Amino acid sequence: MTTSNFDLAVIGGGPAGMAAASVAAERGLRTVLIDEQEYLGGQIYRSITRTPLKKRDILGTDYWRGEDLVRSFRASGATHWPSTTVWSISRELELGLSSGGKARLEKFKHVILATGAVERPTPIEGWTLPGVMGAGAAQILLKTSGMVHDGVVIAGSGPLIWLIAAQYLSAGARIEAILDTTPAGAIWRSLPALPEFLFSSYLGKGLGLLAEVRRKVKIISNVSYLRAEGDGRLQAVVYRRSGREERMSTDLLLLHTGVIPNLNLANATGCSQAWDAVQRCFRPNADSWGATSVEGVSVAGDGAGILGAEAAAYSGRTAALGALFRLERITLKDRDAIASTEQAGLRKVSRGRRFLDLIYQPSPAIPSDPTKACRCEEVTVAQIRNATAMGAVGPNQVKSFLRCGMGPCQGRLCGNTVTQVMAAERGVSPADVGYYRLRSPVKPLTLAELASMPRDESDMKAVYRN
Repeated sequence: MTTSNFDLAVIGGGPAGMAAASVAAERGLRTVLIDEQEYLGGQIYRSITRTPLKKRDILGTDYWRGEDLVRSFRASGATHWPSTTVWSISRELELGLSSGGKARLEKFKHVILATGAVERPTPIEGWTLPGVMGAGAAQILLKTSGMVHDGVVIAGSGPLIWLIAAQYLSAGARIEAILDTTPAGAIWRSLPALPEFLFSSYLGKGLGLLAEVRRKVKIISNVSYLRAEGDGRLQAVVYRRSGREERMSTDLLLLHTGVIPNLNLANATGCSQAWDAVQRCFRPNADSWGATSVEGVSVAGDGAGILGAEAAAYSGRTAALGALFRLERITLKDRDAIASTEQAGLRKVSRGRRFLDLIYQPSPAIPSDPTKACRCEEVTVAQIRNATAMGAVGPNQVKSFLRCGMGPCQGRLCGNTVTQVMAAERGVSPADVGYYRLRSPVKPLTLAELASMPRDESDMKAVYRN
């Protein structure tokens, strides 16, 4: 392990990460932005500097806002380490890094986790068939390669469904249908948040998207059940509404039920977390400056709770100001004065968000028994329920019984599902069940990478301590 030449490590190259690194570097902190991706942008602004889509209205004006963040970052003096995986982080702020086939440990004075969100797993029977994928993954293909598919079926609930449908239509693709799983009564539970929504920027954007898509695409509402079918690959999707099952032929099904914080690094560091009953997911506990329960570790952006890209940038800048104060680079008075603008901006762009969270609240329904909850280890919902009935009280016990959560994704695709299946089986809140306890390495690491690390005694102890 070596002490880094940098004061601050920002992990993640999306809106929160770019904004945080820019503010910190501009105010004198030696700052490095560490990102798995080769290019800046994160998921929301994926490939913003190199997308092959030259027709700017395909992805919409919100996407191109990312250009300003990239320009600010490049002008700030911050260093960028692309194509670099962070596979561990300790309470002493030692990061395990891997790039170019080699691994190393470096220690920093402060770390901001801007790891963003991951698409919420949508486990249905047959979702492991080739031809079934997340809507977010399809959007990545559009942004990075300009690829779309004719005759796609989109199924699920949430704002992204309407956005990707509009983007596909703008790119010239044909959409067979949208199977909307939003419950018919969802509007009633969201009514208390409606007045604020009516005065938010979401209203105009949302109505425009809905109108555009509904004019051109068949919408099937009140869908309560989905199943993918096929012999070796997807051939059809079965759905249920009003008690009747119907079948629709397709060779590409895009699933989506919202996004959740990517909390694996925060979890592995030991940051305390809380169950969000509205968004039905865990998120790290953090104060208004992004500070977590682990000294020197902050969180920013959607990795701290889902608020969207614009809010993530404000959150990143606020977290950077918090780090500057903790490292004694600015005074308390200066921190609060500068942050007032950022906090006002965050409140403005977050206005109306609660309405969306409530109307698109994920269903608490548990997937059917044959459904594979853990794709990596092919563990079914029935196996998780049986393990719970045998006495497993939390995901870590089920992991010991069944190996679920031990694959390459380290629980990102099954953690939320396992918690909710166990909670339903035990008749308790997911908060009482908890989440996986993650350990290093949080991301897959090859033996060659491990072998490339320095081999003195202090380095070996650091690796084993993680």
